[in-house]
Amino acid sequence: MKKYIFIAMAATMVLTSCDDLFEPAKDNFKDLSMMETDNNFGQSFLMDGYAAIPGYYDNTDWATDDAVTNDKTNSMMKMATSSWTSNYNPIDCWGRSLAAIQYLNIYIANGDKVNYVKDPAANELYRMRTMGEAHGLRALHYYYLLRAHGGVSNDGEYLGVPLLLEFQDASADFNQPRATFADIYKQIESDLKKAEELLPDVYGDAKTDDDVPAKYRSITTQFGVYNRAFGDYNRLLFSGLIAKSFRSRLTLLAASPLYADSNTATWKDAANAAAKVLDVLGGLDGLDPNGVTYYDNDSEINKFAAGSVTKEIIWRENVGGASTSLEEYNYPPSLFGKGRTNPTQNLVDAFPMASGYPISASDEFDSDFPFENRDPRLLKYILCNGKVAGPSNTPIYTGSEAGKDGLNFIETSTRTGYYMKKRLRQSVNCNPATKNGKIHFNPRIRSTEIFLNYADAANEAFGPTNNGGHGYSAYDVIKAIRKRAGLGIGGEDPYLESIKDNKDKMRELIRNERRLELCFEGFRFWDLRRWKANLNETAKGVDINDYDVNYIDVEHRNYKDYMYYGPIPYSETLKYSNLKQNKGW
Repeated sequence: MKKYIFIAMAATMVLTSCDDLFEPAKDNFKDLSMMETDNNFGQSFLMDGYAAIPGYYDNTDWATDDAVTNDKTNSMMKMATSSWTSNYNPIDCWGRSLAAIQYLNIYIANGDKVNYVKDPAANELYRMRTMGEAHGLRALHYYYLLRAHGGVSNDGEYLGVPLLLEFQDASADFNQPRATFADIYKQIESDLKKAEELLPDVYGDAKTDDDVPAKYRSITTQFGVYNRAFGDYNRLLFSGLIAKSFRSRLTLLAASPLYADSNTATWKDAANAAAKVLDVLGGLDGLDPNGVTYYDNDSEINKFAAGSVTKEIIWRENVGGASTSLEEYNYPPSLFGKGRTNPTQNLVDAFPMASGYPISASDEFDSDFPFENRDPRLLKYILCNGKVAGPSNTPIYTGSEAGKDGLNFIETSTRTGYYMKKRLRQSVNCNPATKNGKIHFNPRIRSTEIFLNYADAANEAFGPTNNGGHGYSAYDVIKAIRKRAGLGIGGEDPYLESIKDNKDKMRELIRNERRLELCFEGFRFWDLRRWKANLNETAKGVDINDYDVNYIDVEHRNYKDYMYYGPIPYSETLKYSNLKQNKGW
């Protein structure tokens, strides 16, 4: 019996509602054999895999001790303050990612039949590339599913999600159990390995025949043929380096306290996986000196073309046109914004003094002038009372007596006494009379994340200063990151030197550097969970009027212990008896 695929892909071919599929009229369908003659049809399955990738900026920070939002209807606020259930899950990616996996399964089973171009060598390279992409994207979606829905059942078993490696047509048995966490981990590893075998680490034009990489020379020695499949214009596609980066994410998740008992991954595995990425980047020399402000580096962003990236960006989405929407969403009201992201006092306090010492361990900190002599990243990432923002460097005052930018003055005012600056391009003008937008881009993987992954794992595996056979230690990485940030005294970092032989204190510092470097990028929510850290720190703020400084509680968190793991969708457990729910949900 032939299988037909609906052209619009309207039916979600996953566990969700799969048992309701029917046989529509065949004129709405394409036979899978048409993949052989219609390469656009064949590639459409890959495009579904790309389209379903979760957004990098997921705003989960609003559900942590780093930020709140002034949008009282926001799902992240509801999740953090008591409304998170298996029937209301803002971090759910079950249906979307499983649907993508189904499409990718179709391609993996049939992609070797697609004819892309007439030249046999070029066609074989296209097939290698697209098959590598398909395996890499399937690994990516299983990673996100594992992160969001992996957990422990009532009988104490560590579970992942159903392991589906073949397309499930309408006659399939959709009542499938969840595979173990370990089995999903192994499958992701297998797919990433396959992707690395088929793909180059980095896409780019070969300049001569001698530049064709060795693993492709049995197919072609002509650089022009190689470039058709692996040249510059493919640089936004899944690559070998992206596969290595996802292995770093995967092993870090699996080795962390939340899942350490569920699989064989170790801190050493996680450190080694991150090191493989860093080695491709050039080790410590791969740390981008401009990476602190990757989101607002005019000269770099304006030159983005044909998928080009900087040292800081391993993978990104395509660049859109000039816009003001992000700034309109997050600028303070006086700059014609809605002020949606409000950093907390908790996060502000995590930024050390410029000397590198925590504010709690420094005689330099002056509570009357709390933003002076601080880590330079503080004023780059957070708009504090009396500091400037926007295209005209306008001073913004956030105290309760300051007017519409002030604490809780109107519904778009800050709730914490702070506004977010990171991710925003301060040259954007949102004034309706003189509106002027700028180009923006969304990362998918930053190199700084991988450096921090290495530090996190290497400290646990080898200790702070032992490099574990690599050219750098956790200490070396953190020293480089803090130096880039502008911390220290006379070129030295005395606080780092004072703790570099203490694994526990180094762990605290590494986690704090991760918090600062990756703030507002969607990491804190997931990091707190994998570390099994406190989820219920009350989000705090400040009310500053002249020299009167009052600290306030803004939003209480209401997470239960079982919420370290996310739920399986309630509707799925009702439909499929073999799906075990995570404990507590």
